[in-house]
Amino acid sequence: MFDYKLLSALAAVIEQAGFERAAQVLGLSQSAISQRIKLLEARVGQPVLIRANPPSPTDVGRRLLNHVQQVRLLERDLQSQVPALDEEGLPERLRIALNADSLATWWAGAVGAFCAEQQVLLDLVVEDQEVGLKRMRAGEVAACLCGSERPVAGARSLLLGAMRYRALASPAFMARYFPDGFEAARLPRTPALVFGPDDFLQHRYLASLGIQDGFLHHLCPSSEGFLRMTEAGLGWGLVPELQVREQLADGRLVEISADKPIDVPLYWHHWRNGGQLLSQLTEHLRQTARHWLVPL
Repeated sequence: MFDYKLLSALAAVIEQAGFERAAQVLGLSQSAISQRIKLLEARVGQPVLIRANPPSPTDVGRRLLNHVQQVRLLERDLQSQVPALDEEGLPERLRIALNADSLATWWAGAVGAFCAEQQVLLDLVVEDQEVGLKRMRAGEVAACLCGSERPVAGARSLLLGAMRYRALASPAFMARYFPDGFEAARLPRTPALVFGPDDFLQHRYLASLGIQDGFLHHLCPSSEGFLRMTEAGLGWGLVPELQVREQLADGRLVEISADKPIDVPLYWHHWRNGGQLLSQLTEHLRQTARHWLVPL
């Protein structure tokens, strides 16, 4: 059986980014928190924390944190039925993996009212939509947004819609590399922008034009930085349509090839035993995401 006092100490250290603040939240001494973490590590037979500033969980620590989160969600359901059990009345924390482009565009607008009404704090893990599901598989998060339809064991998936991306560049970039008009054959020798090693959108776009070879590219792991670099003419890239309406309207950015968007489906994955709060968030996203995402 788990000793939930030990697991609560682990959660507090991670959520409060240190032993001192964790001790304050739990009303214990810093030494007591340290002793609980050491006892937890003795019981599981391996470290649960990386002692850095701030501390971070090991692989087994992340699994234990996810378990604590699921237990808290179930406890929240019980407290709503038996209010006398709710001694602290603290907001619930949900650990969710999502892609940077959703975070930079529609996510806040979709969940803001829900978090305020339900007193929810978010612990967001940013991952590319192609690989976010690995966080669920590792037991690190309660839910995730990703491009994969098939859920992991013990979870469900829901198609929310698709993010529409357009291949864009600045007018100066187009004048420099395509002075006589766009030619797809020149793209492999034209600088592109790629979010990271797991981002294959540009590869898909080139494949749709019949180009299978490698291509020149910058790596820019930031949605905002990606857009700024595109505007500055460092390269062409696939940018969410939601993010560039003003730039397209005023001519700061243009499509490199007319009307050839790529729609990337987004699936919401969540644990089946995540309790009413996770179910309510799922239904809320079902209703609100359609205001920003393209239907499929």
